[in-house]
Amino acid sequence: MTEQTAAPATGPEPVAAPPAPDLPPVPPLPPAPVAQGPRPPRRVLRAVARWTAAVLVFGAAGAGTAYGITSMERTDVPGLATEDDGRWDYPALALPALPADKPRPYNDGNPSEVHYADLRELLLPAPAGATVDKKLKGGWVSNEQFVSEFIETDRPGIVRTLREGTLRHIAARGWTMPDGTSNRIYLLQFSSADDADAYRDDRYIGASSAGAPLRGAHELKLDESWKGGGKIEGTSSYVFSEPKPYDSAQVRAGYVVAGDTLAMVVQSREGGVGTPRVPFHQTLILQNQLLG
Repeated sequence: MTEQTAAPATGPEPVAAPPAPDLPPVPPLPPAPVAQGPRPPRRVLRAVARWTAAVLVFGAAGAGTAYGITSMERTDVPGLATEDDGRWDYPALALPALPADKPRPYNDGNPSEVHYADLRELLLPAPAGATVDKKLKGGWVSNEQFVSEFIETDRPGIVRTLREGTLRHIAARGWTMPDGTSNRIYLLQFSSADDADAYRDDRYIGASSAGAPLRGAHELKLDESWKGGGKIEGTSSYVFSEPKPYDSAQVRAGYVVAGDTLAMVVQSREGGVGTPRVPFHQTLILQNQLLG
């Protein structure tokens, strides 16, 4: 997976997160484990590459600090100077404030790389023009809802893996765009980064395997056009697409493992015309950055 290094972003002031509707209580997080000796320093942001127009802007460190994600001018990013490259129009993004005295997942003092922010607030919001999926409104969802994305014969095994592991909860958001592209994002939070990695390995998700077959896809192959742009140091991404001939819709799928959380992004579009690659990559990059 290609990684590109960029200097820490400077410039705009952090952007406040937009007001959110009242949410039900978050299940309690386990206490942060004590760090076992010094850890190598992590640079939080990696390069913002070809298919994204977002940059993390860090405000003052400390509890309650919100981290904004602001738009860049199209001409500031090589290869994105055209008027319309197919990207979706996402709203201004901001990472939620952390609870008092809790570190970010890749900071020293958080060896289990736990996300202490409300997981639902780390879901990428729907872009302009989207019709929100009534089943996936950005809240908690059941194991059964998550496994409904896979073929029926594999669902019992996935549920068993989730129940035998240390899964804490699943948050999800979905929408459909005017061109018919359907997008679903699931965030699975485990007790630690090791447990998220264990789920990935148990389900055979990796550079050469998409894991369990997804509903509606006859096959998923590695997306050779994915260059890992915008990836946060310490995270892993695995990106796949359904090759021709499609059935009624082409399926694209990507997994991001970020600390204690595994994200799954699935896009498809009916009509046999294929699912656009650019907004799929854009969505993966932005979701990766929200989890960094």
